[in-house]
Amino acid sequence: MRLPLLPRPPPLAAAAAVAAMPPRGRRAVRSPPLPPSPPQLSSTPPPSAPPLDAPKPGTPDHDAPPSSARRRLPLAAAAAVEVKEEWHPLPLSAADLSLPLTLPTGQTFLWRRTSLSPLRFTGAVGPHLVSLSHLPDAEDGRLAFLLHSDGSRPAARAALCDYLNAAVPLADLWRQFAAADERFAEVAARLGGGGARVLRQDPVECVFQFLCSSNNNIKRIEKMVWTLAGYGERLGEVGGFVFHRFPTIQQLAHVSEQELREAGFGYRAKYIVGTAKELQAKPGGGEKWLASLREKELPEVIEALCTLPGVGPKVAACIALFSLDQNHAIPVDTHVWKVATQYLLPELAGKSLTPKLSVVVADAFVTRFGSYAGWAQNVLFIGQLPAQKVVVAEVTSDNGTTKPTKRKRGVNRNHAKNM
Repeated sequence: MRLPLLPRPPPLAAAAAVAAMPPRGRRAVRSPPLPPSPPQLSSTPPPSAPPLDAPKPGTPDHDAPPSSARRRLPLAAAAAVEVKEEWHPLPLSAADLSLPLTLPTGQTFLWRRTSLSPLRFTGAVGPHLVSLSHLPDAEDGRLAFLLHSDGSRPAARAALCDYLNAAVPLADLWRQFAAADERFAEVAARLGGGGARVLRQDPVECVFQFLCSSNNNIKRIEKMVWTLAGYGERLGEVGGFVFHRFPTIQQLAHVSEQELREAGFGYRAKYIVGTAKELQAKPGGGEKWLASLREKELPEVIEALCTLPGVGPKVAACIALFSLDQNHAIPVDTHVWKVATQYLLPELAGKSLTPKLSVVVADAFVTRFGSYAGWAQNVLFIGQLPAQKVVVAEVTSDNGTTKPTKRKRGVNRNHAKNM
């Protein structure tokens, strides 16, 4: 059963592909523009907050070594930053976006839990250092943000709505997916009926995060990505962590391969250095080149990304889905292969995953789920994770105060194992 095409998020309002490059004859599915974002909710004016120990905005922290990004500060020192908290609601309920089902499930590796609550995460969205949380007194689990860095609150809200893909109607998608597939309906019910949202990340940030992810585990990926972030502008300290704006291509191009190898990147060091230089040499700059891929067909996007050092079809698929508006992109890893052979294509059970079969699997997902098949695949991927019952416990807690439990995801290669 094929679903009707859903509208596509506009460039500033909304956020892998086949595991092998699709044949030229394969028809790509495109999504038309989505309607405007839901109206923003009003919020109370922020009180005067204690100043953060950070340089002025726009001033790179040249004196701080990259290791400062990994330094954990005493909790007492960070507590002063949150003496007065002014939370501002976003147009997203818990059913629209569940933080535990979205931020720590393999799309990004830069958010940190910065309080005893398992439902509060802190991270940088462009120049904005923010915490996200579900409001405990809101019946619908309304999402809200707390701005830690200097800058405009409306600008931070707009950046968050874009990053969180707020214009995509998640509840409508899940209803259509559940009607189309019994397995999806089962997983969706186990996850609480909604909330696992695909992000719309900055393409530069997404590219370098997933360069760290190939043949790697979550703990090491997070450490590497956190180290890379340390080359960017320092934004402040929250909950014992020092946060930085993700570095520009120009900043990353100044990092040496030897420096990254000494930091534990291994062979990935040459890919990061090589990709930074390759992007820097693009006509108009790498940022512009990556952003232009949002307007192209999926096969062309995959082909273009695979010209970057260290980017194979599966890494390209993740980048396409999580940052380039390719909502029907399907990263076929071992988890997705297992779902496909058990529920979509049982005739493939017992066979080994090959580039050709990856194309078959991707086609099957698009045929079943339509133009947002990548979003359905993401939910089924989460349903396969060994630690999923921990995430569900956090989401379904009655009072939102469940104690955080250590997630054991070392066996997960996380969407992006290079082929």
